[in-house]
Amino acid sequence: MKRVMFATVLAAAFAVGSVAAQQPAGQQPTGSGQQTATTAPRPGDASAQRTVSLGTVRIGRNVMADGKPLKAGSYQVRLTPEEAKPEVAGTDAKLERWVEFTRGGKVMGREVVSIVPQDEIAKIAKARPPRPGTSRVELLKGNDYLRVWINKGGTHYLIHMPTGAAATD
Repeated sequence: MKRVMFATVLAAAFAVGSVAAQQPAGQQPTGSGQQTATTAPRPGDASAQRTVSLGTVRIGRNVMADGKPLKAGSYQVRLTPEEAKPEVAGTDAKLERWVEFTRGGKVMGREVVSIVPQDEIAKIAKARPPRPGTSRVELLKGNDYLRVWINKGGTHYLIHMPTGAAATD
């Protein structure tokens, strides 16, 4: 059941992938000091070809990132130009990419992120989104997954990581 819920969330995110992200140009204000002041990358633009900082998040428990343990702590989250593979039919690969969790300049873990445009987020997540320039880390129903939700310039970045015994010290 828990895997079905996660698969449903991911399937919904993939369905949105076919819609191109719309975003205003220029800089966005920073929120709670967690994010940088640069605009989030649009799929297909030059920033999609480089690593972009999405901000700093505090993960309050051990999780699994790309099948490997990621310890609780604060991490800088960077969006990479690497697209998630394999592609799912009917999706835009540029909206499923990899993020890196770094500390002290060293990559501690990585995971797939779903990039969701502002006008599509209500179809994906029932919870109220974080304000632009901020992030939220929350346990999902059943405490089986941790969601890192970053809102940068009105574009939403959703990262889902399993919790549990496999992610312990």
